[in-house]
Order: sequence, then structure tokens, then C-alpha cells
Amino acid sequence: MIAAIKPAGSNTRGLLAYLYGPGRHDEHLDPHVVAGFAMLGMPDPGRDENATLTQLARHLDAPVQLRNSEFGKKVTDHVWHCPVRAAPTDRHLSDTEWAEIAQRIVEAAGIAPAGDDLACRWIAVRHADDHIHILATTVREDGRRPKLHDSGHRVGDACREIEKDYGLRRLRKGDRTAGRRPTQAEMHKAERLGWEQTSREWLQDRIRAAIPHTSSAEELLAYLEADGIAVKPRRGPSGDLLGYSAGRPGDLDKDGEQIFHPGGKIAPDLTLPKLKARLEADQPEEHPTARRDRPATPWHRATDALDTLHTGLADDTHAQAHIAALGELIEATAQKASTHLQAELRSASRVFARAQRSQIRAENQAAHALRAAARDIAHTATGPDGSALAALLTALVWATVIATRWHEAKHHAHQADAARQTLHHLQTAADHALAPVLDSLAARQPKEQMRQTLAHDVHTAVPDHANRILTDPTWPALTTVLADAEARGHQPHQLLKEAAAQRELTTARKPARVLITRIQHTSRNPTPNSRAAAARRRTTVFAQAAAQNPHPSQGPVKASASGAHQPHLRR
Repeated sequence: MIAAIKPAGSNTRGLLAYLYGPGRHDEHLDPHVVAGFAMLGMPDPGRDENATLTQLARHLDAPVQLRNSEFGKKVTDHVWHCPVRAAPTDRHLSDTEWAEIAQRIVEAAGIAPAGDDLACRWIAVRHADDHIHILATTVREDGRRPKLHDSGHRVGDACREIEKDYGLRRLRKGDRTAGRRPTQAEMHKAERLGWEQTSREWLQDRIRAAIPHTSSAEELLAYLEADGIAVKPRRGPSGDLLGYSAGRPGDLDKDGEQIFHPGGKIAPDLTLPKLKARLEADQPEEHPTARRDRPATPWHRATDALDTLHTGLADDTHAQAHIAALGELIEATAQKASTHLQAELRSASRVFARAQRSQIRAENQAAHALRAAARDIAHTATGPDGSALAALLTALVWATVIATRWHEAKHHAHQADAARQTLHHLQTAADHALAPVLDSLAARQPKEQMRQTLAHDVHTAVPDHANRILTDPTWPALTTVLADAEARGHQPHQLLKEAAAQRELTTARKPARVLITRIQHTSRNPTPNSRAAAARRRTTVFAQAAAQNPHPSQGPVKASASGAHQPHLRR
């Protein structure tokens, strides 16, 4: 059951005309009052042919008119409107049941608390089998305004109890991190102008698309402006950025002025403070050797960053940061992937936005590596080769599985649902990306003797999954990957063990395919030459010794009997 409180209005008579009218498509049938603040003497145009809408509006507005006549400042936002709708699969509810439900809704909202004889005036009108409309005027009989703060959350909680008590479809309880639903006015305007999305939905997509390209809030606003979006920053006397609003080109009010939406009303996680926390988190210092050892392409760097995701979920604040950054990486990948994959990946990015936020506050610095990987992909001028993209998409699938399990463990029902929907889109994209790679690999599989040897390696390295791997349709392609890796100096047996440890295979739909992308990624470079590595270590040690003895004229360092002054060489 869904109760959607609408923005406050000012025209009681106008709303009644809609409720008792035929509807926009003649869908209103037998409109009548099923419940109200005082049924005795209240006119019901649906049941009394002598009653009029004007009489009913005056009946409801009486406390408002009295207050406005006594106080200088008139109340104009007094119409409270809340449609309450049952699910299509729910049973038929009688008028009596709808009356009881309406009473519980107005009590939860604060419109008419139980036992309060001076509460607001309200009615519930039914003009269809599956829903009612509650209309109230928000001035009490004593002239005071009701306390409606947080009424939406209280009404939502009441709906969850009503579902249980009446045997209706049970919806999940909200956690106050959901975005605002588009209003009817926004949807009608989008339809009138031929837009597929409302302005706030459109702006949310554009802002999320811009995030991987920027590293500060100021950069983000500049990027949006360059993209043609109207931006109105709010600054303090010192010039510091305090907030922002954004507007969609062509979204104008009745006076022809641009309509702006504050970041927090576009999406809960797009407020300026939350954007600054994500974009401007302190970056950990990079070790001098780390940059030298990084993979050459941003696609491989992103896959490496995802490999460490499971280790970052032990701490909840770190986990939330990693999941938020994962959304940025999905978005960056969608922008730079091959054209035939972009539709699925953009859908994945859009759906995952709901999974990116929860009540847990993120420690954003913890996800620096993932966020940097997203930024590198957003800034790259070249697309990935087929195997690199397939490996990244497969890694994104596994990372989303991990995120789903974390949300499930934390009882984040809505976020877990969003992550599962994302998983479907990512798996579809990964399937499309892998198809040509698998065909190419299967076409050059090794000879029978080598395949038998590799099958033995599979039985030895991953005995619990060997039968599934060897009967997987992509096993011939896996033999090619293992043979190529062996030619580069790797040991197939060890690669199989490492890949299985990195991504458990029990839940994998096609375990051989999972191993293909993992092993292609980890074995892409030849195995290091042990003699060359030892020579580099010796060079480093001698350089350190020379630095400690900068005056060679003093003669060589004398060694004691114990060899304490000699550099120790690790072999």
C-alpha cells in the first residue's frame, strides 16, 4: 500500500472537482465519501443529489476562513492531499475497510490524532476499487496548525502495519535515503514538452555523469556549465561555495524564467556537502614504486582496484565509500565502453544510484583507488581492447555481487534490490563483451595432449569445481588462455588456484568463463625474471651503502669479524 502526500495546495473546491469528476480518462466511478472528521451533517455530493461541491468545500474550509478573518496573515497552503493506493494484486477492500485505513492514515500523519476533538477537518473520497483520496484542511478547530513534520515517514510506517493487519502485499520499509518521486506536474510537463525524463531525473543523470570527470565541487559546477546546464552557485561573503542549484535548459516557469532545483532535491546524495566529501577527500600518499608498478592502461588499473574491494568491506564506513565509488566506476565505464554496450551499462549506472547511498556515513578516503580508477577511465582518450573490457565488466559483476551481499547483511532492502537489478544489466553487457573474445580463443585451442594436461591441472587446483569447469561450453577457450599464460612463463596450476581464491566459483553461472577473464588479466604480462629481480635488489643495496658512505676518499668500509658493516644481500 502506497500513500503519497502531495505538495500543499490552496484550492479545496478545485481538488473536490477533480475527485468527484470523471477523471482525465473517465476512470472515476461512483465517487463518494467513505470516512471523514464528522460524518453527521457533512454534505456528500456522491450520495446526496442536493449536496454541492461548494457546500462541501465550505464545510471543510470553515476553520481556515475563521482563522484568516482573525489574523492578519492569511493561510493559503491549507489543502492536504494524500492518495492511498492498494497493490494490483491485493484483494478488494470494502468501504468500511477503506474508512478504517483512512482513519489510521490521518492519525499517523498528525491531521487527526486519536482522541483529539479539535483536530483538522478531513474526508476520504473513493472513486475506484483500488484507492482513496484523503483531503484535509490544515487548520485545526482551535485555529492552530497541525504538526506535520516527518508526516510522510509516519504515514509510510502506518502503511506497513496496515498491510500486515489486512493481509495485503507487504512493501519494504523506507530508510529515508530514497530520492523524491516526480510530481504529477513534473510528469505532465515532461510529457507536454516531449521529454523522456522529468527535469530532476534528467539533471541527476547529468550530474552523476560529470562526477568521474572532476576532483572538486568547483570543477563539477564548471563542468556542468560547460555541458550546457544552468548552474546557480550560492556563495558566502568570502566567496566560498555554500550550495548550488541546477536547471535543465528549456525548463522555464510561467514568466519565462529558468527553473532551478537545489542539489538535495535532485537526489539526496547530490547536496554540496556530500559531493565535496566524495570529490575532495584527502588522497593517500602514493609510494614512489607504486606508480612505476601500475598497469599501463586505465582499464587494467580499474580491474586491479576492484580486486581489493572485498577487503574494504570489513568496516562499514569503508564499505559505504567503496560502494559509492563503485557507482562512479560503472558510470565512467558506461561512457567509454563500446557503443553496443552503452545502453545496458547506462541502465546499470542509473539503477545503481539507489544502491550507492544508505544511512551509513562513508569514509571516502578509503575508496580513493576505485575513485581514481573511475577518473582515469573518464579521462582516457582511447577505448579498451576486447579482453580488457571483458575482464573489467566481469570484475564489475563480481563487485556488484559483493555489494549486494553487504546490503543484504545490513538489511538495506531497497539498496539490495537496486544492486540486484544492476547485476542483471552488467551480466548482459559482460555477455555481449565476452562473446567475440571467447570465439577467438576457442578457434585456436591447443592440441589434445595439452588439453589433457590442463584438465589435470584443473582437477588438482580446483577439485570441487573441476567437473563444472570441464563441462562448461567455454572450456576450450579456457585451455587457450592457460596455454598462452604458460608460454609467458606462468604456471597454469597456480593461476587457477589464485583465480578461484579471488572469486569463489560456487555461485558462478559459468565458472570457466569467470576463470578466463581472471587469468587473462593476471597473466597478461610475462612472469618476472628472478635473476633480473635479484640483480635489481643488489643494485639497490649497493646504492644505499654508497649513500651511507659519501666520502670514498676515506677508504672502504672495514668489515668486522661479524660482518656488521657489510651490506646484507637477500637472495
